Amino acid sequence: MVLEGYGLTETSAGACLVRIDDPVLGCVGPPIPGTEIRIAADGEVLVRGASVMRGYHGLPAETLEVLDADGWLSTGDVGELDPRGHLHITDRKKDLIKTSGGKYIAPQAIETMFKADCPLASQMVVHAEGRSHATALVTVDPDGLAQWAQARGMAETDYGRLSADPGVHDYVARSIEQVNSKVNRWETIKDFRILDRDLTVEDGEVTPSMKVRRKAVEAKYHALLDSMYS
Repeated sequence: MVLEGYGLTETSAGACLVRIDDPVLGCVGPPIPGTEIRIAADGEVLVRGASVMRGYHGLPAETLEVLDADGWLSTGDVGELDPRGHLHITDRKKDLIKTSGGKYIAPQAIETMFKADCPLASQMVVHAEGRSHATALVTVDPDGLAQWAQARGMAETDYGRLSADPGVHDYVARSIEQVNSKVNRWETIKDFRILDRDLTVEDGEVTPSMKVRRKAVEAKYHALLDSMYS
């Protein structure tokens, strides 16, 4: 059995741990004895307890940035507490998107759900910073796309032309509808575009571990993103 946990150097390692007699998938468990967890208004996970540091040695300004007068440590992570007090980590605060209406969106949570719901998916990049609503750029997996075409008796093999096929668009749209049914109203994807190629490490769009470089992708495709708001 694998038990998930959560902690930082600033919390002397563990702050939360899934109990062996109460395993819950997809969470990092309740706080360990002597530790408190609170969720700030913007979704940031705050930790307080005897294991939390008293400050960074010789760095009072940096300490004030993360530790308040009541002993609450700002972790930089975004999460939720379920009704049973189990913590779910959903994103990093630096990756949070703020819409023009002041609502916060955790893009990685939506992107992960989409890739789980859409067998054709390779990448999704949720975009909403300063916008009235969320949109997305989507890429499809080359192997999955080829299998999809073969199963339909299609002779076409070119990625760019296949990714533009109306059937692929409808398939992706249905998957996005499934995701939209699971998120808050302001987090729903109102429009999307499927790119004619996958994101690559060589072009600086994803890291070697295949994490999206969000700002790089948004800069490269800013015109395409703008077209969904015109």
